[in-house]
Amino acid sequence: MVKEKKRVSMLFLAGFFFAILSLNFISGPAAVNAATGKIIVGNKKCIDCHSKMRKDKYVHGVVAVAQCTICHVKTGEHKFKPLPRQISSLCFRCHNKNNFISKKHVHLVVKLGLCTQCHNPHHSKYKFLLRKKQPNLCFKCHDKKMIDKKFIHGPVAFGQCTICHNPHQSNFPRMLMAKGNNVCFTCHTDKERGIKTAKFVHKPVKESCVNCHSPHATNYKYQLKADGSKALCLKCHTKKKKWIAGVKTKHGALATKRGCLACHDPHFSNYPYQLRKQPMTLCLGCHDKRIKATDGTMLPDMKAYLANHKDWHGPIKQKDCTACHNPHGSNNFRILRRYFPPTFYAPFAIKNYALCFMCHEKTLVLTPKTTTLTGFRNGSQNLHYVHVNRSKGRTCIACHEPHATNNPFHIRNSVPFGAWALPIGFKETKNGGSCSPGCHVTRYFNRIKAVKNR
Repeated sequence: MVKEKKRVSMLFLAGFFFAILSLNFISGPAAVNAATGKIIVGNKKCIDCHSKMRKDKYVHGVVAVAQCTICHVKTGEHKFKPLPRQISSLCFRCHNKNNFISKKHVHLVVKLGLCTQCHNPHHSKYKFLLRKKQPNLCFKCHDKKMIDKKFIHGPVAFGQCTICHNPHQSNFPRMLMAKGNNVCFTCHTDKERGIKTAKFVHKPVKESCVNCHSPHATNYKYQLKADGSKALCLKCHTKKKKWIAGVKTKHGALATKRGCLACHDPHFSNYPYQLRKQPMTLCLGCHDKRIKATDGTMLPDMKAYLANHKDWHGPIKQKDCTACHNPHGSNNFRILRRYFPPTFYAPFAIKNYALCFMCHEKTLVLTPKTTTLTGFRNGSQNLHYVHVNRSKGRTCIACHEPHATNNPFHIRNSVPFGAWALPIGFKETKNGGSCSPGCHVTRYFNRIKAVKNR
């Protein structure tokens, strides 16, 4: 009987100690109140006083389950402190270290172990336990003046710095989420497709979007670092800047609001020089109506003119207006690439026909007699030489239309002569032809047998 009672007592004591151990295991680590000596199970006594820590929208996991001593240590009195001194080491007991400090570039606050500079270790109104909402949190260190501009990049305007930057670590400079332009392409997918498929890509675009665009804020449209119509382009295109500034006549397109962008795509194109369209199509996009020139004269509707005149000059056939015209500007009449007299009459000099001699042989107007250089001859008399090579020579445009005609050899129907449109009256025959210019008598020429004109 005594043995039985002793056995029951032993079982009771064993059960009691097991219950105590189980309670400690279930509730987590226990602490002792220094003042009362009472056992505090699961740190719940901390939460009794620090209840606000669990009332915010976001609560740190260890706080939510009242496991304060996972981060804090007992000191024998009501004073808790972090363990150890470098907070990041404490954080890395739960958070995988490789996710924060294993890459090439580590955010300085992370490198210094100052996790709590950005994160509240207990609770927060903001996701990820951030101390402030983006971008105000970032502006604790980074100068807010960077966005004090007229135009703010979308992610920055919405306070989403981490769309582009990793707040902890990165393998790319400036803590970017991806390499160079790939960061931009996460949103600007249309530009990525164009760059991959276009025949010509602007060099700065290949290098980096931030060559031209500010990723945060700017006073210029499209996040450009300078006025996109001309100023930004001319920062790199210094030769063009000098040329445009020095020429007498600038192309009218440069005076428009779009400036360079009127003709060029700043990113990519399927046409040389980043042109927006095929060169002549681009020109006719503006020259599809009468335009007032800088000298006050009215330029014709070139699109309609070419449509109504089928015999096109060589450069026009090649759809290359820039063969004769400088698209940026020139010191010459009608922004021509080389000098050409703007008048009906001009004294003969090689330099006066520099434009035409870019393609045509000089000997055409230097040789008095020929049977091979030209079909415009009376016998062997070179009639080009007769017209041009004199002190009061007729310029090429006295007879020829430089763009297009419906006559052979680009002969004009008429030519402006003061207030009169002087008719040329050209007729072609098998071996020659004739001209009846205005009030002058008709003159004939024959390549086989020279005609004696009165």
